[in-house]
Amino acid sequence: QVQLVESGGGVVQPGGSLMPSCEAPGISVVTYAETPMSWYRQAPGKERVLVAHIGTAGDARNYEHFVMGRFTISRNNAEKTLYLQMNNLKPEDTAVYYCKAHLLNGPDLWGQGTQVTVSS
Repeated sequence: QVQLVESGGGVVQPGGSLMPSCEAPGISVVTYAETPMSWYRQAPGKERVLVAHIGTAGDARNYEHFVMGRFTISRNNAEKTLYLQMNNLKPEDTAVYYCKAHLLNGPDLWGQGTQVTVSS
């Protein structure tokens, strides 16, 4: 069973907004609630880098400097879904966005990614 599924990417003009989401059909509700989650991104020809991280209860959030003040990470544990609200998008935000589950008892899980393109 697929563990993590991202969606909600797309093409947007500079200054626009998108909100990708990451569902976890392969993880139980109990396990999901105990799992810290992250968003990463990988631009063409570059390494995959961390964008934002959120703790299990959603109250501990950390952002990389290049998205601070523009992106907001959130989660709904009952629906096993992770979100990334992206505002004031810039061309340099163009990348494939991946979610990652930091399982406490098992290897980290990755989704297949969702493409975000910022272009005029």
